[in-house]
Amino acid sequence: MTTPQSTTETTSEPVSSEPSLRRKMGTRHLMMISFGGVIGTGLFLSSGYTISQAGPFGTVLAYAVGAVLVYLVMMCLGELSVAMPQTGAFHVYATRFIGPGTGFTVAVLYWLTWTIALGSEFTGAGLIMQQWFPDTAVWVWSAVFIVLIVTLNAISVRAFAESETLLSGIKVAAIILFIVLGVLAIVGIINVRGYDGAPGLSNLTDGGLFPNGIGAVFATMLTVTFAFSGTELIGITAGETKDPTRTVPKAIHATLWRLTVFFIGSIIVMAALIPWKEAGVDESPFVTVFRSMGIPFAADIMNFVILAAILSAANSGLYASTRMLWSLSNEGTIPAVFRRTNRFGVPSVALAASMVGGLLALLSSVYAAETLYLVLVSISGLAVMLVWVAIAWSQLNFRRRWIAEGHSVTELAYRVPGYPVVPMLALVMSLASCVLIVFDPNQRAALYWTVPFVALCYLAHAVLKRRRRAVTA
Repeated sequence: MTTPQSTTETTSEPVSSEPSLRRKMGTRHLMMISFGGVIGTGLFLSSGYTISQAGPFGTVLAYAVGAVLVYLVMMCLGELSVAMPQTGAFHVYATRFIGPGTGFTVAVLYWLTWTIALGSEFTGAGLIMQQWFPDTAVWVWSAVFIVLIVTLNAISVRAFAESETLLSGIKVAAIILFIVLGVLAIVGIINVRGYDGAPGLSNLTDGGLFPNGIGAVFATMLTVTFAFSGTELIGITAGETKDPTRTVPKAIHATLWRLTVFFIGSIIVMAALIPWKEAGVDESPFVTVFRSMGIPFAADIMNFVILAAILSAANSGLYASTRMLWSLSNEGTIPAVFRRTNRFGVPSVALAASMVGGLLALLSSVYAAETLYLVLVSISGLAVMLVWVAIAWSQLNFRRRWIAEGHSVTELAYRVPGYPVVPMLALVMSLASCVLIVFDPNQRAALYWTVPFVALCYLAHAVLKRRRRAVTA
């Protein structure tokens, strides 16, 4: 029987077998890495603002729709990752099944997303530490965490995976505790300040299902879609995963249903215990709920959890951006120096370049916050949605080509159910999340900056391709 991997040899340019990167990660690592990319300050800090804008029921609805979309996209990624488990996954798939220019653009956008995030994450970590150590400058703590994250990524992929598992575990434990205690408070077993009895779920419909109108819910859905970004990290790790045929699908399914429970469960607890008119960004809704239950040191506990979330995001971000550069070098798009690995099998040059990119992003946030940094943040905000578009589109083309080459669907170790409906829905919903941003004045600038940036990426790829041809001629 022909293996799924054989299609890569007949449908695209050859890619190296990746002898330098080592398969050290299992299902547990993949799940926690994905959690690390998704569960962050958006849930711990910004969710209160979302509730205040869309109302409690509208926020739950928006998160439910976002969960459906991410599930559709990840099923597409699952089929591709199992058939072709390679580092830099979706960039490689876009190159093969859409076009080299698209693959290059996807890689640049995704690299930019995580690199920009690195700068803000290290600053955020320093600010939190300054609350406990006010006499120490923010940059000192930022420098300490930069050294820590770079070291964890440079030692080995196993060290990265284990550290990410620990950091993500702290966040998951906090969310589970929050949901459990929240449910006990909702039913009246735990007393909540401001309520004589059990609060119940009456706050969920206070002011109607959509107190600020359905339009506010629509705008929230765009933001919520971005909140689920990070699950695609599973695809990037495929090339360094043990037994990807079994591990990747298992990790995708386990991750998605847990994320759905964590996100929607947390939002329901917040909405039930915090009147939507009182929700906002003055403090974390987790702190508000814990404090209302009389839990001591609520703010310090959540600051510790948020610190873990920030370091987790930085850890995952450096890993993702490093593998994107390595993948581009592996296929010959950028200089071969970025493919070099250290004795632990880690792409050390790509790691250093990504960290330098993060430091430059940090500097731009200080010295050009209203110009360059604002543009970069706007572009990176849409980048993940464009990656999801590429994943769904790649899966559609992969399956068509697989059948056209005379293969049977039953030969695929993992296949998307309901083809072609599932990838088409993923494609349309992801595109809608990108295009319909024009109706949200707060996010409209992202579209204006991203379109010319994408065009510039295609142009850059064409120039690089012409130079490679000139060199080899």
